[in-house]
Amino acid sequence: MWKKWVGFDPSRMKISTEIMAGITSFLAMSYILAVNPAVLSATGMDKGAVFTTTALAAIIGTMCMALWAKMPFALAPGMGLNAFFAYTVCLQMGNSWQFALTAVFLEGIIFVILTLTHLRQAIVNAIPPTLRQAIGVGIGLFIAFIGLINCRIVVPHETTLVTIGKLTSGEALLGLIGLVITAVLVIKKVQGGLLIGILLTTLIGIPMGLTQYAGFMNIPPSIKPIFMKFEFSEIFSLKMVIVVFTFLFIDMFDTIGTIIGVFNKAGMTVNGKIPRLKEAFMADAIGTTCGAMLGTSTVTVFVESASGISQGGRSGLTALTTAVCFALALLFSPFFLSIPAPATGAILILVGLSMVSTITHIDFSDLSEAIPAFICILIIPFAYSISDGIILGMISYVVINLLCGKQKKLSVAMYILAVILTMKFIL
Repeated sequence: MWKKWVGFDPSRMKISTEIMAGITSFLAMSYILAVNPAVLSATGMDKGAVFTTTALAAIIGTMCMALWAKMPFALAPGMGLNAFFAYTVCLQMGNSWQFALTAVFLEGIIFVILTLTHLRQAIVNAIPPTLRQAIGVGIGLFIAFIGLINCRIVVPHETTLVTIGKLTSGEALLGLIGLVITAVLVIKKVQGGLLIGILLTTLIGIPMGLTQYAGFMNIPPSIKPIFMKFEFSEIFSLKMVIVVFTFLFIDMFDTIGTIIGVFNKAGMTVNGKIPRLKEAFMADAIGTTCGAMLGTSTVTVFVESASGISQGGRSGLTALTTAVCFALALLFSPFFLSIPAPATGAILILVGLSMVSTITHIDFSDLSEAIPAFICILIIPFAYSISDGIILGMISYVVINLLCGKQKKLSVAMYILAVILTMKFIL
């Protein structure tokens, strides 16, 4: 039965190992239950409702991965994607969170279609490998910057735009304490280090008057304030097209990069190929579509799944266990919603670090690759816009390589994409 439903093979696998691997994955990624409500509530979304939808979306996406793809990967609303949702689409572009949810829903539908028609890979290939790495680096810097702001370590300044905050008191002090504690836990490879860091920082915040403890267990908050709240009036506008495809690109890169990278590292490929990859993409697409209906940002495969796989998780039973853990976490909403901004801010800084580390994959010796990548990396945090960073990185890549006589590097799809993206600044 287990083999039929979750791909568990008793001749090669142990139930106890798979369950412990699933718990490990949950501990590694459970910080999203605290961070995602903190990020999305900046748009005006109900924080309690976002907590519930975050857990529900993780359950749905991970269950699909377990039962359909039969892979040990866990899914949840992704970091970077939630930042793009809140800080770019809503706060920087001035759209409502309902507009952003509509974009996520459309992205999920398109992802389903692309997965069924095998067009997904063609779109991914339209973005040069160098820019794919640069996007991740830029988002990492962006997330870290948001973390510094949430901790009040960096504050606004009239002359220099930003400056250092008062580090000896208040939120900045708690943020620094949380950053140091969590960094030590991560360096020492403590299981669930990010979650433990959040918990300890939250406890330290109580005597400092920064943690408003509201309880430990309760019935999860209602999702009614954000459930099925779509805004279809602008679905054919250029800005909706730009937002949808930005969500789509980032989601596909995250999913492809995570699955391929983890599979290769764990030696799980079969004849150099990844089995049931289509089903894995479909689980991602369904998770995103359902997540948007529930009221959260794009759902994607979490790289933290690698922690469970490193513990021996090899089947969908690992993912199923992680989904059960998210279901149990629903009961602890008061605690997760009591976590102060500095506690989640410290996590954002360290998550940003993990994303920036891929900068080593960029070939800086080839300036035709390095300059567009650098433009992308710079624009994302400094313009406070992930989409503008991707757009300018793509346009500059095509223009620079075209003028330098390196047309062979450019596909027809890249030309078309660059022209379409340029229209954002013209119209």
